[in-house]
Amino acid sequence: MARKRVLVIEDDRSIREGLVDALAFHGYTALQAERGDIGLDKVLHGGCDLVILDLVLPGADGLAVLREVRRAHPTLPVIILTARGDEADRVRGLREGADDYVAKPFSIRELLARVEAVARRSPERPSDVQRLEIPGGVADLARCEVRFEDGERCDLSQREAELLRYLAANPGRIVSREELLSRVWGVSARSVETRTIDVHVARLREKLRDRALPPTLLVTVRGKGYRWDARGS
Repeated sequence: MARKRVLVIEDDRSIREGLVDALAFHGYTALQAERGDIGLDKVLHGGCDLVILDLVLPGADGLAVLREVRRAHPTLPVIILTARGDEADRVRGLREGADDYVAKPFSIRELLARVEAVARRSPERPSDVQRLEIPGGVADLARCEVRFEDGERCDLSQREAELLRYLAANPGRIVSREELLSRVWGVSARSVETRTIDVHVARLREKLRDRALPPTLLVTVRGKGYRWDARGS
């Protein structure tokens, strides 16, 4: 089995090199970058399976890097590593799409445990979906728009595109609201009302012309969640 490639983006040399050594010792292929812009370039062009990302970085702020990573690789696992320990920063990092958050100071054992946990979950993260055929048109998720053969076009918000991408990458599987909040919003169900999911799904149905009763593309499974039905397309 190929070794997972973990990229550490951290400007503190001692922390960065300590993490690289520990990751290598535990069987990972460890990559490193001391600046945000350099780290982002390695993510976009070098390829990795997981990113450990500091928030305060020269070259590019960690949250800015995270946003760019999420645009290019919506399913790439990211763990935020930072000295910012207050709740507001943790929530902001998770809202931007981080999978986990570790505040400095930390133990190597704790961080490795979190890396292992996120790596185990990563197969659940769907492969990227860029384009979906729908009745009478196409949903172009890369461009965040829906186009129909009759010439109508409508824009998707970034969140709507991410939600549709996640559901469509799990065709036929019932996805709970809690899972969607965790995987698409990056927050727990305790932080955001699950009604948020329902509102976004309703907007997506309208934009996809999924107006049948009951809907045939974005199917509601009462008491369980939602399912993308590829047969409806």
